This record gives sequence, C-alpha cells and structure tokens, in this order.
Amino acid sequence: MKHVAIIGYGAIARYVMTAIAERDTVTLCGIIGRAGRLEDARACAPGAIAIADSVGDLPQRPDLVLDCAGHAGLREHGPDILAGGIDLYSVSAGALADADLYRDLSDAARRGGTALRIVSGAIGGLDILSAARQGGLTRVIYRGRKPPASWRGTPAEDRIDLDAQSEAQVHFRGTARQAAALYPKNANVTASIALAGIGFDETEVELISDPACRENRHELAVEGAFGSFAIQISGRAMPDNPKSSALTAMSMVDTLARLEDAIRIA
Repeated sequence: MKHVAIIGYGAIARYVMTAIAERDTVTLCGIIGRAGRLEDARACAPGAIAIADSVGDLPQRPDLVLDCAGHAGLREHGPDILAGGIDLYSVSAGALADADLYRDLSDAARRGGTALRIVSGAIGGLDILSAARQGGLTRVIYRGRKPPASWRGTPAEDRIDLDAQSEAQVHFRGTARQAAALYPKNANVTASIALAGIGFDETEVELISDPACRENRHELAVEGAFGSFAIQISGRAMPDNPKSSALTAMSMVDTLARLEDAIRIA
C-alpha cells in the first residue's frame, strides 16, 4: 500500500482524489494547501484526511506526492519534498521555464536521491518526441487553439478584442519559455514539449484565439533525423473548471496506475 499526498484541492486534485479512493493499492494520506487557506482545502477533503501547509506537517509521511496545484504549488513545496527523499509527480511543467526554479528543484532532487516527474498532461506524442531527440531534432512547433473565453485574464486581452472576434487570430508567437511565463495557466503543454524535445528556447509556439473552436486544440509538428510527425488533439475541459484539461487529470491518474504495473510501456 502506497501512501500518497496531493498538493492542491482544485478540479484536477479532486478528480485524482476520487480515483485514489477507488483503488486498493494506494491511499490518500494528506492534502498540502496554501498557508492561510487550509479551510478551503478542508471543504473538499474526503473524510478525515489530514490537511497541512507543508509536507513535513503531515502526520503520515507520504511515499510520493502528486502536485495538482499549478506553478505556485510546485514552487512553494517542490524543493522540500524532493530534498526530503520523496518523489514528486507534477502537472506544472510551465514552472520549469524559470531557470532558477529548475536549478533549485534539480539540486533538491540530487540531495534527496529523488526525482521530479512531469506527467504528459493535455498533450500527446511526448514519447515519440523524446525518442526522436536522440537522433537530433531540427524543428519543433506547437500551436494552441482555444475559444476566446479561454484566453480571458491573459495577455491575449491586450492584443485582440476577444468579444468582437469573427475569425481566428494569433495573439502570441515566440518560444516555449516566453509562452510558459506569459500564459502560466494556458501553456503548460509548451513546457512539456520543450522538456521532451529541444528545450525552452528552441521550441516554437503559436497561440490562437478561435471563435469557431468548441474544444481546446493542440497541434504539434516535429522534424528531425528520424523523419517527421504531426499530431492534433481536441481536448475537453473539466466540467467544473473550464481552464483545466480533463486529459491532464486523467494523465495524473494514469501515472499513478502505472506505478502498480509489473509490465508497462516505458
């Protein structure tokens, strides 16, 4: 039986909690929330699950921690968890665009003899991309296409009129590092692609607001010594949070499930 703690208590965290409750090989031993907001965590915690604002304050030491909270959660709790000898799985790839945080987490993992694993999240094809990297990549480009409402509260509002759009418009062109920094809640997939491929500064990104879209569309095109490939995913949002991808939550559950498999796809 593995004891698992979760950082966060939003839509993705709640989905993962439900999945853990249905398994007999893992148990939820605690939720790690923000200092000063632990009552919010208690409101969604199942039963008498322990709530704390750090991994060290949980009454039961977890065997592993699942970060479902976003960039702030990884930044606040990641180094202590990794340095403390506990493996960490995260949906917050975009946070690693910050070179200082990347270094801090890497150093903490080395000290603790642990690893930070980034789950695939809302994008696919990362296994092909990572394998192709071994032979050399010449171009990796990601295009993210979402309905105008999904870009509210982002820099897109300063570049296009989201209320008056009649056709698709590109509101960002740049690198994965720039996209992850400017769109922390919308462009985590760009960071996952960068980490699996040719890095934050070589991965090309286009972000598009499209009134014809009903779902979030992810397009990845890759060229290299291996040849080329392109994939497109139309992903649905979680019913209780339009900014969270259902596939992101499912990928965390799948990661947890595969830990139990004696035979697995590497």
